Amino acid sequence: MGVKESRNDRFKRIAERRTNDILEKLRILGNCSNRLNYDYTDEEIDVIFHAIEDALCKTKQMFKQKEKDNFSFKF
Repeated sequence: MGVKESRNDRFKRIAERRTNDILEKLRILGNCSNRLNYDYTDEEIDVIFHAIEDALCKTKQMFKQKEKDNFSFKF
């Protein structure tokens, strides 16, 4: 029997892999900047990076929330 992985160790393992996957995808997206191969407008670039920045902000906020999706009402 193996040693049970702690929740923090599991987080680090998974978060590291997923972060590296995102960084690799951003590097690959950067390849599209080559004007010899692609034609694009500043507006198209703004749309792409707005979408990325919006997703990044939403994801970061998920980590900062004290209580996730815990809506309640009190008088």
